Amino acid sequence: MKKKTNSGLKIICLNRKASFNYFFEDLYEAGIVLKGSEIKSVRNGKVNIADSYGIEKDGEIYLINSHISSYKQASYINHNPLDERKLLLNKREINKLIGKVQKEGFTLIPTKMYFKSGKAKIELAVAKGKRQYDKRQDIKKRDWNRDKARYVRKTS
Repeated sequence: MKKKTNSGLKIICLNRKASFNYFFEDLYEAGIVLKGSEIKSVRNGKVNIADSYGIEKDGEIYLINSHISSYKQASYINHNPLDERKLLLNKREINKLIGKVQKEGFTLIPTKMYFKSGKAKIELAVAKGKRQYDKRQDIKKRDWNRDKARYVRKTS
């Protein structure tokens, strides 16, 4: 039987260090407001969200420090690669996120950017930072799982 895949989802970029540096509590899907030259660069895969985060400004959520490279074929109307980009969420979701960030000390971290039915989306994680000993635990667990897989392969 053929496996059913999510054909409408095309991943543009991932933030792989996010799961190593943060504990995730909730995941939210948000649209992102982009200009014409920005969406062209995103379609070419020229995006980096590794150091970016979300903040609240005037009752809206903005993505800060995300890098979308300049589009080479754009004329003088090209965009600034490090602009703030507005995220599109419901008012109820925005209020929930603002409450968690201000009261409970969480951070908004983008985990991946993708196209869903032709529209650019970003997955936001409500996250809390890991301490150094938490990271060491993750490294030990990852190494043990790798060694365990080697032992199983050798014995089979």
